[in-house]
Amino acid sequence: MPAQPNRPMPRIFSALSVLLAVGCESPAPRDAWALAFPAPQHWSSNGHFAEPAATGWLEAFNDARLTVLVKGGLTDNFDLQSAAARVEAAREQAVIAGSERWPQLAFTPGYQRAKINTGGESSEYGAFTAMFNLSWELDVWGRIKAGQQAAETEAEAAGDDYRAAQLSLAARIAQAYFELGEAQLQAAVAAQSVKDRGVIVELVRGRFNKGLTRGLDLRLVLTDLANAKAQLAQASNDVQLIGKRLQVLLGRYPGNDPVRQDGSNEFDPTFRLPQPPPTLSAGLPSELLERRPDVIAAFKRLRAADSRLESAEKALLPRVTLTGAGGSSSAALTEIIDPRAAAWNLAAGLAQPLFTGSRLQGEIRFNEAKVQEVFNQYQSVALNAFREVEQALAAEAWLRTQEQTLREAVEQTEASRKLAVYSYRQGLIEILTLLDSYRSTLNAQSAHLAVQRQLLNNRINLYLALGGGV
Repeated sequence: MPAQPNRPMPRIFSALSVLLAVGCESPAPRDAWALAFPAPQHWSSNGHFAEPAATGWLEAFNDARLTVLVKGGLTDNFDLQSAAARVEAAREQAVIAGSERWPQLAFTPGYQRAKINTGGESSEYGAFTAMFNLSWELDVWGRIKAGQQAAETEAEAAGDDYRAAQLSLAARIAQAYFELGEAQLQAAVAAQSVKDRGVIVELVRGRFNKGLTRGLDLRLVLTDLANAKAQLAQASNDVQLIGKRLQVLLGRYPGNDPVRQDGSNEFDPTFRLPQPPPTLSAGLPSELLERRPDVIAAFKRLRAADSRLESAEKALLPRVTLTGAGGSSSAALTEIIDPRAAAWNLAAGLAQPLFTGSRLQGEIRFNEAKVQEVFNQYQSVALNAFREVEQALAAEAWLRTQEQTLREAVEQTEASRKLAVYSYRQGLIEILTLLDSYRSTLNAQSAHLAVQRQLLNNRINLYLALGGGV
């Protein structure tokens, strides 16, 4: 029985049919809740945060100066302006990616001159040309469209990054503002402590001059006064450092106090750290993936990676192209517009990649790996978002309890300091006890101011973690 001849063509057509069937399919859309970890149904820190989460938080502090600073920073901050430029660049990149879906037309005018030898005689010939070249790849399988979708989705993600940068900047300005306020109050407390220590020095010096106390007591109070002055110097330096950092956030030259409208560096005696707004409604965990711009941006980048993988897979399919050229050629420039000098051609082509040195297969594997990378990045961003909310909710109650305890400590140390001064005047206690009462008062006041600012910072962190706008 004679051997059957090889029939490669049916195999090729069979392979092409499989590719065509695959090329007409698009991957199923991603689900933002397709997480690799179990998503919570409610926050573990507090069960009563079931109301919809707050949308705006800046006005909740009821501080006109803070509102002015944040709005000015959102306009003038250079990092935020850079983020806005990146959004515009990403949008134009999407335009570039989509331009391949349209015909490409070019005009190529020129002049040619040639020398021809015929029968021992030579002649020169010159011609002016005005040609139009057309090329158009018909996006039959959606390869170019998938690439365009990837670029458009990444542009949307850049817009979400910009919104996240806005929220982050507003939060940093507000936190720096309260940090500056705390530093100024700390400096005021340190200045009052220096003044009080000076009174004690005069008291002890008077008693020493009358022979009622030892020289050691005078040395101890002078040492304590020097330490208080050093603390005041450190507190004053903290004020100027934080103020300059706030100025940079506002897009201003780091000069004078950014809070005082008159531009001076003097402490505003009317400033007080505000109480945090009432307990915040955090909403449900299911809202978080739809509210936080950084989570939304991470999910859109995952969708963009899917589109790029789809485009790479469809690069294996045949490409259908139309090419054409038309124009005129004439020896005289004035005759180039003569219809009789016109010429044109039009062609259609089909190109099926057969061997590319594994380039196309490598691009597919590369994009498959990128999809896995971006998928895990999205999981990490989402998990971190849940952590930030849970952490801020848990810290809220703890900081409120600490603030109440330290407020009571301030009242107790104030009373004990007054009692210690009276007891020392009566000779009932040693100087070390008196100095310890002053240090306890200063430490309690300083700790109370610090926890007040931490409570405000944590509230801002909670707003930011929930994706609340300004």
